[in-house]
Formats: sequence, structure tokens, C-alpha cells
Amino acid sequence: MERLTHQARLEWDGSTGEGYRFYPRAHSATAPPADVELRLSADPHFRGDAGLLNPEQLVVLAASSCQLLSFLSLAARRHLDVVRYTDDATGHLSEDLRRARIELIELAPVIHVAAGTDEALVLELVEQAHTECYIANSLNSTVTIRATVLSRPEPA
Repeated sequence: MERLTHQARLEWDGSTGEGYRFYPRAHSATAPPADVELRLSADPHFRGDAGLLNPEQLVVLAASSCQLLSFLSLAARRHLDVVRYTDDATGHLSEDLRRARIELIELAPVIHVAAGTDEALVLELVEQAHTECYIANSLNSTVTIRATVLSRPEPA
């Protein structure tokens, strides 16, 4: 299999000459060929702008998005009709300041499927997607999934 590569570019301007409290945390990021520029900052706990995404949120989003896309791929291959998927994911930072890291990411997808869909199969595919998700496999964090499956009623 050909090795996939992903590029990202980060840009920051400012000055750290006045010390920790005074330098700007805002920066921009792009990832060609996508034509989107993200404005990012540090977590507010680290003097960042709460109105901008921070790296910790991006890690949680990456894990959630990868789980979604891995699951949808498996469901589509089985012709399992998924009609909606939402996830309220949460990342927990370690309180051990000697080794700062996201120690736990909790995914909580709510998966809406067509009426008559086998819920056990949906949950099996959720677990299979988790084992195949390259983001979760790349992290040094525990990633848990607590999925809920909802069946959409047949149209009248």
C-alpha cells in the first residue's frame, strides 16, 4: 500500500520578549490542498482565546471524525442504512504537570439508522471502526466509545 502523507502549515507572528504573560497565542494553520485557514489559539487555561479552537480540541475532533468516517465506511460496505450521526466527544487532560497529555478521549456517538436495522450489527461495526481508526491507533491516550443507536421510524 502506498504511504499517505499529510502536510500542515502553521504561522505565528508576535514577540516573546516581554515574557510568558504577554505574547499572543493566536496563530493560523492550513493543510493543503484544503482551501481553509484555521485561526487557532491556546486553551484559555494557558492564556489563549476561548473564541478560537485550540490544539486539544483538534485532537478530540480528529479522534471523533476518524471514528465517524471509519464507521460510515464499514456501514456502507454492509449496506447498513445510517441516516444521521452526532458525537459529543470529550477530552480529559492529565493533571500530572510533569507529563502533560490528553489522557482520555470519550466518544459518545448517537447513530440514527433506518427502521429494521440490526442494532447489534451497528454496535459491532462501531467497535470494528474503533480498531481500524488510525487516529485512535496513533494516540497515546485511552479512547472510549459509548454509542447509542436510534432507529428512525418508517415513513407513514
